[in-house]
Amino acid sequence: MGSFPTQRATTGELPLPPHHPPPTQSVARTSLPGNPLAPSAARRFVRAALADWTGLALPAAATITDRVADDAVLVVGELVTNAVVHAGTTVELLCRLEDPADGLPAALVLEVSDHHPTRTVRHEHQHHHQEDEDGLDEYGRGLQLVAALAECWGITYRPGLKTVWARLPLDGWDTCPVPGAEPAIQRGLRAAEILAPAPRRLVRDDHEWAGRGALSFLAEASDLLAGQLDEDLVAALAGQLLVPRLADWCAFWLEGDGTEGGGPRLARVWHADESALEALRTALEKEPPHMPEPARTGPVPIPWPPSPSPSSGPQGSAAGGTALAYRLVVGGHGLGTLMLGRRGRARIPDAVTALVEDFARRVALAIGAARRYTRQVTISRVLQRGLLPSQLAQIPGVDSRVVYEPSDDGLAGGDFYDVFQAGPGARRWCFMLGDVQGSGPEAAVVTGLARPWLRLLAREDHQVGQVLDRLNRLLLDDATEAAEAAASMVAAAGDLPGGPQPPYQPQARFLSLLYGELVPLAPEDGGGARCTLACAGHPLPLLLRPDGSVTPAAAPQVLLGVVDDVGYESHTFHLAPGETLLCVTDGVTERRSRTGRMFDDGDGLAEALAGCAGLPAREVADRIRQAVHTFGETPVRDDLALLVLQAR
Repeated sequence: MGSFPTQRATTGELPLPPHHPPPTQSVARTSLPGNPLAPSAARRFVRAALADWTGLALPAAATITDRVADDAVLVVGELVTNAVVHAGTTVELLCRLEDPADGLPAALVLEVSDHHPTRTVRHEHQHHHQEDEDGLDEYGRGLQLVAALAECWGITYRPGLKTVWARLPLDGWDTCPVPGAEPAIQRGLRAAEILAPAPRRLVRDDHEWAGRGALSFLAEASDLLAGQLDEDLVAALAGQLLVPRLADWCAFWLEGDGTEGGGPRLARVWHADESALEALRTALEKEPPHMPEPARTGPVPIPWPPSPSPSSGPQGSAAGGTALAYRLVVGGHGLGTLMLGRRGRARIPDAVTALVEDFARRVALAIGAARRYTRQVTISRVLQRGLLPSQLAQIPGVDSRVVYEPSDDGLAGGDFYDVFQAGPGARRWCFMLGDVQGSGPEAAVVTGLARPWLRLLAREDHQVGQVLDRLNRLLLDDATEAAEAAASMVAAAGDLPGGPQPPYQPQARFLSLLYGELVPLAPEDGGGARCTLACAGHPLPLLLRPDGSVTPAAAPQVLLGVVDDVGYESHTFHLAPGETLLCVTDGVTERRSRTGRMFDDGDGLAEALAGCAGLPAREVADRIRQAVHTFGETPVRDDLALLVLQAR
């Protein structure tokens, strides 16, 4: 009933990081609009891709059967429906045909990516009421169907992108020789049960909820809701738990957190009968339940929602029954309302109402935690926007490209970059790529200081080495002031009731930095640009020449903020037309594989850059980024930043 968002793979542990395809002839991809027409378009696209691969006589395509095609169409329809209902953004679909490898059979991998803003497109269903190619409404049966048909599946999160993937084996699909996989007949029965239009019966009779059944239900609910960081996702999962186990339908209203106006909004509606879902939603949208004040968590009888039309039938809201509402309260603050109902019942047993009351407390706690996280992320993203430049300056005769991926998309990172003109009318353009040692707020503080300081020093016409000297002095002075402030806090804490408090310990404010200047040259002077740069404790920049040779473009020097009176030195060279300068942070060079080997071991970065000879700046940056991601089997865990400068 509705799409079922989850963050946990159901079977198998095979890592399938998205966007790392094999040769392009075995990969098909397309973009689909985030509207109700996307699922049927995705199904047609998959069938066309399978037909093309069969026509090309690819080795793995020989094992594609009608059964595989039917299963693939079902799976992609559910994945796209899930993305459309819960994101509403443009959907990226990738189909990949994999040959047998490492003891695994040939497989069809389906990846569906969205930009996860958690926005439903329910209104498009209401106004347009599109139907799929089979004449059935597109509401989605959830990822339960994907779990029933796929060997394994999972979800991968990247900055601004969420990808749900599923792997369908091809060889021996009817017998399923993969260890731990279910026979095909069992998969078919599970899928048939999920697709059955009749609502499933309650998992347990009412009397069973008075004992161990209630404890098991609450334990499962606590496990599923724990760690969910989006309040709409909490409501969606809670609805899946309630219906059809404890109720025939339920709805969640969520109230504003005080930062936005308006009354309660109807966040989620679930119904055991898919055909009655939209009619129930229409009835509930007219007026939210009126709850007594002061807020209490116990059940409150609510009038049965009136039928929006006489055609609702016995399965719809016109059948009558009992409806109850529960306030979602945390710390005395109301967060929303849970409403549920049972058809054809004069009352709901006390054991069930008490269980739902306890369940509502857990839902309220999860929503409260999700809201706190959302506020924290919002603050951090606002700060992050202030720490990084809104745009990069355009350097005459030089193309630039930046890749920046913080390790945590919700928190400010320690890497920073900038490209700017030294001053109005100046013929110098400055660039920087830095990495603050540490993470979290302390790193963000240093980042917020370093970039404006560098801009100010550059505008005062200091040479590159002098800029680093002065920045080093500023960092040392700031660290001294922070230490003195911490000592004052320790002294003040000793006078507080209860004795001395744990002192605040400031992190060391070290900074690695690559800083340089570019002066564009006229064609009669050789074209390109004159580049002067200095490297303070940072991975050395690499210079790529048109013939594919790669050399370091600077000499290593000590970190900033460590030693006083260092005397930083700079190096000047000609960035000739066609030459490329690559600057990276240690998130690139220290990317590790499963064996512990780092990306730059054995000059791995230079080797990867040498393969980019002849490519424009944008493609160089994209290829290095791709190489870093594919080097390890797990997602990148450190901030990743790189800057490419290429003379035209």
